[in-house]
Parts: sequence; structure tokens; C-alpha cells
Amino acid sequence: MPNIYNQNLVWIRGAGDLATGIAIRLLNSGFQVVLSEIDQPTVIRTNVSFATAVYEDNFDVEGHAAKLCHSILEIQKALEEKVTPVFVGDEISAIGVIKPLVFIEGTIRKRPYEVPREQVPFCVGIGPGFNASKDVDAVIETQRGHYLGRVIYSGEAVPNTGIPGDIGGYTTERVIHAPEAGVVSATCHIGDNVKVGQKIAQIGSDCLVKATIDGVLRGMIHDGLYLEKGTKMADIDPRCELEHCFTVSDKARAIGGGVLEAIMHFISFNSKANSL
Repeated sequence: MPNIYNQNLVWIRGAGDLATGIAIRLLNSGFQVVLSEIDQPTVIRTNVSFATAVYEDNFDVEGHAAKLCHSILEIQKALEEKVTPVFVGDEISAIGVIKPLVFIEGTIRKRPYEVPREQVPFCVGIGPGFNASKDVDAVIETQRGHYLGRVIYSGEAVPNTGIPGDIGGYTTERVIHAPEAGVVSATCHIGDNVKVGQKIAQIGSDCLVKATIDGVLRGMIHDGLYLEKGTKMADIDPRCELEHCFTVSDKARAIGGGVLEAIMHFISFNSKANSL
């Protein structure tokens, strides 16, 4: 493994709740992490997403501080200060300078998306849309169930069904999408208990968005964003556990564990190869 790479640095594309869960698993294991984002992230679990730093400049999740960065110098300074950079800018150019050992495609787009395999020694794809050994070096299973978090070195993750995972007996009912295009204005906030039919947001001047089930509002998209019709904008958890709104989910931790396993396997394998 050439020494030109930062042996302790992982770059994650995306800073939503799953990518943040991965980042925290890695940070807790001693790795440095840089996350890259777009200039207006549409994450809904904003309380547990480092992407919120894009709107607030600084944001903490489970004791880990993240900071918005717009340049390579700002990334380097944040890393020196032991703060996790959330970078908005030319990702490929920054990777070429920062030289992470690992790249993770963590946007969960559920369709093929290019990764910088020629720039980074080890690339990981999260969920469906990637073929291990063809598109990336490893794929992590994201479907809830027996194989959640499994590392795949040949083949693909389970195809996307389009149906959210079952939580408390609810699947599609618990996730709310924008019924019309327009600017969103929230009337309820993450952590609020809501009842079916209750107004939780408004789009534009007259489009009301109502709760689809009883539960605690676990996710709400950033206020003031313009949404296209059909954009995922809110999430209601029927289990009504308030703490779940402010902590990384079981799913994100399991996926993060799979990423950590894949990275450690890669480091171990190359360490042994280089010692021969």
C-alpha cells in the first residue's frame, strides 16, 4: 500500500443519517473522516445528520462535532482540530489532495453512481446499485433483516423494493412525501408527538401536509427548502421513543459495523501482503 495515502482517513460521499452513523462508527474506532455534501441537502433526520452543518456551519451528533468546509485548507484545519469536515465543493479535486485511504459512496441513491476508484485504494458502496469487485471493492447490505450490515465482496446487495423497512408494523405509511412542489414550512418539529390527520407542515400557500399515522415525528426536512413533488420530507416513528429522534439508528450502526469490518479486512490484508 503506497505511503502517499493518509492511512487513517476515510472519505464519505453524503452526510445523511446513514452516512453519519457510518462516520460515527469509524470515528469511535480511531479513524478520521471527511464527508462531502451538496449545497442544499434534503435529509430528513436532521438531528442525527452531519449534513445539518451545511445549514448551521457547525453541528454535533452524539458528541462528535462537524464543521462546514468550502476549501482543502479548511478541511485540513478541521482535521487538525479533531473536528469532522463536511465539505461542499469540488469533491474529486479535494480527494486528489487529501488522499484518503478509503472512499465510501454513502448517499444511498439505490442506483449505480461513479466512485473514484483510480484515486482511492479501497472503495465501498452502500446498498443496492453497486456490484462488488466490478464497481467497488465491497458492498454493504442495507435491507433490514438477517443480512443487514453484511459485507459483500462478490455480487450485489438485495435490490431496492421501494418499500421502507417495517417499523412498528408500518412501512410506506410512516414516510411522508411532498404532495406538491413548493417551499416547505414546518408546523411540527422533530420529537413532537403527532396524530393521524394532524397538520405537520405546509407547502406553498395552501398545500397542507398531514400526519399519516400516530407517532413521534422522527424526521422533517430543513425548513424553507423548495421541494419537488414526491420528495421525501418527513418520517413518523410509531414506537414513540423520543430518544430515537436524537440518536443514530440501529440500521445506521449495523451498516457502520459492516463498513468498519470491510476497512479492517482491507488494512489487514494489505499489511500482510506488504510484510512479505
